[in-house]
Amino acid sequence: MKLVHQINLAFALSLILVLSVTAVVIHYVLLDHFIGTQRKDMQSIGAALTAKLETAAAQSIPIESEPLTVSGFASAQVAEVGVIIQDSQGNIVRSTPVTPTAQYMGIAAVRPPDSIASFKSSSVDGQFLTEVTAVPQGTMTLITPVSKIKAIEQALLGRLMLVFGAGAVVMVILSLFITKRLIKPLMHLREELKKVKERQFSEVRRVSASGELGAVAESVYEMAGELERYNHVQKQFFQNASHELKSPLMSISGYAEGIRDGIFEGEDIRKGLDIIMSESGRMRNIVTEMTLLAKLDSEDDIFKAAEVNMKELVEETIERINPVLVKKGLFVHLSYGDNESLTVYADRDKLLQALLNIVSNGARHASKHIYIQAGLQKGRVVLTVSDDGEGISEELLPYLFHRFVRGKNGETGLGLAIARAIVERCGGLITAGNRQEGGAVISLGFPVHRKASIA
Repeated sequence: MKLVHQINLAFALSLILVLSVTAVVIHYVLLDHFIGTQRKDMQSIGAALTAKLETAAAQSIPIESEPLTVSGFASAQVAEVGVIIQDSQGNIVRSTPVTPTAQYMGIAAVRPPDSIASFKSSSVDGQFLTEVTAVPQGTMTLITPVSKIKAIEQALLGRLMLVFGAGAVVMVILSLFITKRLIKPLMHLREELKKVKERQFSEVRRVSASGELGAVAESVYEMAGELERYNHVQKQFFQNASHELKSPLMSISGYAEGIRDGIFEGEDIRKGLDIIMSESGRMRNIVTEMTLLAKLDSEDDIFKAAEVNMKELVEETIERINPVLVKKGLFVHLSYGDNESLTVYADRDKLLQALLNIVSNGARHASKHIYIQAGLQKGRVVLTVSDDGEGISEELLPYLFHRFVRGKNGETGLGLAIARAIVERCGGLITAGNRQEGGAVISLGFPVHRKASIA
C-alpha cells in the first residue's frame, strides 16, 4: 500500500475512534445533565405545589377544586411533569389532567399509570423519575418519564453528531490535501535518489519542499553535488596518475632498449643508466605518495593522535631539510610568540611529513629567505611558511592543494595535496596566498590543545 493511502487510512481510523468515544461520552454526560436538571425542577415544582396545598388545607378548600398550576418553570423545564396525590390510605385522590394552563405553566401532560403498583414497578425499573413530598392531604408524587428525557438528549446528540460528521468530512478533505502536499515532494525525492543510485549525479535536481523534508531534500541535492565532484576528482586522479607513471616508464623503457640494442655506447650508457635510476626513484616516490594519499582518505586508524609541541616539530623539520637549504644557500628565519603554549593534538609523524612537504616546496621557490612564524591567533595555533620567491600564479592558486597540480619546478604534484589531507585529518585548516613583499605564504591553523586539570 502506498504511503499516502496508509496515512489517510490511519487518520480516518483514528478520527472514527475519537468521534465514537466522544459520542459515547457526550451521550452519558448529556443524559446525566438532563436528569439532574429535571430533578431540580421537580424539587422546585414540588415545593411550590406543597405550599399551595398547605394553604388550601388551611382554608378548608377541597383538593379537587384547587388548580395545580405553578408559574416560572416553563423556560427551565426539560420534560413533562405529572402529579399524583394520595390520601393517608394510599388511594389516588387527584392526578393532573392535561389542561392548557398546566401545560403552559410547567405542570405538564403526563398521564399517571393505571395503578400505584404498576407505577412503583416502573419507577424501580428506571422508567420514571419521581419526587415524593408529604402534604396535609396525604402524599404528593411528581413523575417524569425517563423516555422523554432520553428523546430530548438523543435529539440533541443527533444534531451534535451531524456537526461532528460535517467536521470530520472537512478534516478528511484537509488530510487528503495535506498528505498530497507532503507525499508529492517525497515522490520527487525518490526519483532523484534513483538518479544517485544510477550514478547520474549531474542530473539530480533540487526538490522544493518545506520543513524537515526540505532540509532532507537539500541534503540530497548537496550530496549529489559532492558525489559528482568526487567522481570528477577520481577520474582526474586516475588520468593524472597514469600520465605521471607513464612518463618515467617510457624513459626507463627507452633507455633500457637502447642499451640492450647497443645504440648507446661509452659514456652514453652511463648517462642512460643514471636516467633509469632517476626515473625509477621518481616513480617510486609517486607510488609511495599515492599510497599514502589513499591511506589518508580511507583508513581511520592510520592516525595516532597525541600532544605535539609545534616549536619542537618546526625545529626537527629544519634539521631534516637543512642539507637542501645549505645546498641552495637559503636562510631560514624562525619567530615564535612570547611565552605561548603552542601545543596541538595531532599525529606527530604525519604532521612532520606535512611540514617537510610545505618547507620543501618553499625551498624550491625561494630566492634567499624562508620565514617560519608560529603563534596564537584568535585562540588557534597558527603556523605560516613564506618565501621570497616568485609567488603563486593567480591561475594556480585555487587548485594548489589538488592532486597532481604542479607549479614551476614541481615534482610529483602530490606533496601539498598530502599536506592538506594530513592537516585536515589533524583538525586543522591549510590555506595559501601571496605576500605583499613577493613570494608565497602557506598558513596552517590548529585548535589549541589544553591539558585537563587534575583536581
